[in-house]
Amino acid sequence: QAQLVESGGGLVQPGGSLRLSCAASGSISTILNMGWFRQVPGKEREMVAIIRANSDIDYAESVKGRFTISRDSAKNTMALQMNDLRLEDTARYYCNIYTPSKNYWGQGTQVTVSS
Repeated sequence: QAQLVESGGGLVQPGGSLRLSCAASGSISTILNMGWFRQVPGKEREMVAIIRANSDIDYAESVKGRFTISRDSAKNTMALQMNDLRLEDTARYYCNIYTPSKNYWGQGTQVTVSS
């Protein structure tokens, strides 16, 4: 059973940067997508960035030009570099691995942008 563990969240001022990391352990079959999602209380979880199996990358419009997703397939790790953070980026961030048989989620890491 695979597990995902996020790290790197924290408190940052507007305009600051954070780098989130996600480490996958255990056996994972064919990976279709790897990505980052975020959620604030009372709202649905939303996609932030996804790397697809063909290496195409999609970003939410709100983070384009500020966030960069990357992956290291050999190490089964993924990262999200977040620059120029805004108040509205405050959320709990989750890494996700989507396979044909299962959708894996980490426990999430909190990102708070506040002055």
